[in-house]
Amino acid sequence: MAKSITPFTAAQLIPKEETLEIQKTKGDLFIGIPKEIYFQEKRICLTPDAVSAIVAQGHKILIENGAGEGASYSDKAYADAGAILTRETKKIFSCPIVLKVEPPTLDEIKMINPKSVLISALQLKTREKSYFEALAKKKITALAFEFLQDENGAFPAVRSLSELAGTASVLIAAELMVNAKEGNGLMFGNISGVPPIEVVIIGAGTVGEFAARSALGLGASIKVFDNSITKLRCLQANIGHPIYTSTIQPKNLLKALKRCDVAIGAIRGKNRSPIIVSKTMVENMKKGAVVIDVSIDMGGCFETSEMTSHDSPIIIKNGVIHYGVPNIPARYPKTASISISNIFTSYLIDIAESGGLENAIRFDNGLKNGLYFYRGILTNKSISDWFDMPYSDINLFIL
Repeated sequence: MAKSITPFTAAQLIPKEETLEIQKTKGDLFIGIPKEIYFQEKRICLTPDAVSAIVAQGHKILIENGAGEGASYSDKAYADAGAILTRETKKIFSCPIVLKVEPPTLDEIKMINPKSVLISALQLKTREKSYFEALAKKKITALAFEFLQDENGAFPAVRSLSELAGTASVLIAAELMVNAKEGNGLMFGNISGVPPIEVVIIGAGTVGEFAARSALGLGASIKVFDNSITKLRCLQANIGHPIYTSTIQPKNLLKALKRCDVAIGAIRGKNRSPIIVSKTMVENMKKGAVVIDVSIDMGGCFETSEMTSHDSPIIIKNGVIHYGVPNIPARYPKTASISISNIFTSYLIDIAESGGLENAIRFDNGLKNGLYFYRGILTNKSISDWFDMPYSDINLFIL
């Protein structure tokens, strides 16, 4: 009988008991929420109601004094909800979990303890390589809330803020038509005997859909343009109302722009928004017409658009009023804060129930998608390609 050839010893071939994974118990969170210092940023990640719900489960939340004032939440409201308040910024950033709206500055990163968890927006197009090098040096684990996905593969934070931006774009246009220096004095509303306001929306994504909903709700006549037939079809179905839709053809678009009172740009590109409306097209628009370029944070889809601020939001070119504020949701800080808080609260509770962030990431692919740094190691390929930095697949660390 031939001798069996095997790389294993006799002892190794003896069956052994299988060691099953031991489920981690519920963990306690210690979250620090600093006051936002970014220009005109008034939002806060958690409302007092959210703080109350999280504290009730045994977790600690440390909030900097005045952090909620911009969103009309007093320090007393947070104290009553169970949060601990402090004036020491450094103490906030020394918490194991730091929760912010805007990405931290380099000075703020210096205050974060090594191996801490950072949850904030990333805003990749505004970052510099030094930001990621600072995170790597501190071995920080970082999540970007715009990358977080839900069970359907959608991006809840992005969608929520896009809904707000789309609705706000129509409200801002209505205000500018009356109050701007060269506004034409028209009012949204289906007034008997008065022709309705005509609105052109470029882009049939979430921003475009909610701009369309708001404009229709105020009695306007709308025309939506997008090169994606699928998006146009979905918008038409979601609104449940027959509207004018068209692919982006220069002749049709120019004709619509000549007649419109409001034009909303809500189309995005991979690295930059494509310029859909040329300077010549803008010159052919009505005097006193309003342009709201929601995609200005990616360069804008109107050639004549320029980035402005909430303090000085408009510029006038060729008699056309241009609104180019990049952070429209910050104009409505309380509504935006409630929207963000709803998203953060569920994720934080899930992290606690899973026994910590690492265990939560193992079972939640949507949460894993939001991770871009793990203990100082870059785990996001988009950032790696953008800044020419080495990265590792998160699945090599967390199975």
